Amino acid sequence: RFGLKVTLAAMASKSQELIQQLLQAEKQAEEIIANAKKNRLTKLRQAKEKAEEELKEFREKEEAKFQKEMGAKAGADPAEALKASTKVEVDNVQKDYMKNKAQTVLYVVNKVLEVQIGLTDTQKQALTTGAV
Repeated sequence: RFGLKVTLAAMASKSQELIQQLLQAEKQAEEIIANAKKNRLTKLRQAKEKAEEELKEFREKEEAKFQKEMGAKAGADPAEALKASTKVEVDNVQKDYMKNKAQTVLYVVNKVLEVQIGLTDTQKQALTTGAV
């Protein structure tokens, strides 16, 4: 019986030791999880700051590009551009006129001078029936 008490006491001691190990392991796991959460939040914050910095740089670059383009357009005279393109179009029409003038005059003269001497079948039929 004494041996049994010693064995039970040793087992209880061993059991107590195992429980302490489990509690210690649980505490370490909680610390690891807390550290992981803290590291995750730190990394997210850093990523957000970096993204905001990149976005700020991008906006500044795009704004400068926009201002540059607007400055160039503000200096340009739209009426002058319209005047130049209108002149090009008028010149093109003038070239077409000069190129086709002779052919058109010849075509119109030929059509005016081309006179049919005979009557069509419909006109002959109208004359024979007395409809005219």
